[in-house]
Amino acid sequence: MSASARAWLVKSEPEVFGFADLMRAPGRTTPWDGVRNYQARNYMRDEMRVGDVVLFYHSNAEPPGVAGLAEVASPPYPDPSQFDARSAYHDPGSDRSAPRWWLVDVRAKAPLPRLVTLAELRADPVLAALDLPLLRRGNRLSVMPIPAAAVDRILALAEA
Repeated sequence: MSASARAWLVKSEPEVFGFADLMRAPGRTTPWDGVRNYQARNYMRDEMRVGDVVLFYHSNAEPPGVAGLAEVASPPYPDPSQFDARSAYHDPGSDRSAPRWWLVDVRAKAPLPRLVTLAELRADPVLAALDLPLLRRGNRLSVMPIPAAAVDRILALAEA
């Protein structure tokens, strides 16, 4: 990956929606909906671009880790779940004329050859030097930027 490319890590619980689910989705693409954190929303709305690299991370799993490679597949658009009263992600305070919550579509490219676990990520000196938000204690963001060097290193670890 080139140093100028943008890259992201998105987290999902595999029991809710895992990388295998993304691979089975029509066109291997799904809206990254239900994000209700303002910082994660801002990343999707303001910074993610079509073609950006995405690492898909299984959180709240045993073991947690990076499971697949994906890409941003759409420009940002309002998350329709905020307007759906039947949705767990409904936000009655959101206005269609000024939506509060945004999303992008994510498209699966390929599963990693093997899961790169959180323990491996934490133990890797290259990744430690990059100060990844994922490796900071207490970081719960479901969408976060990561440097190109981290993507390269994680993909190399997956091949090892």
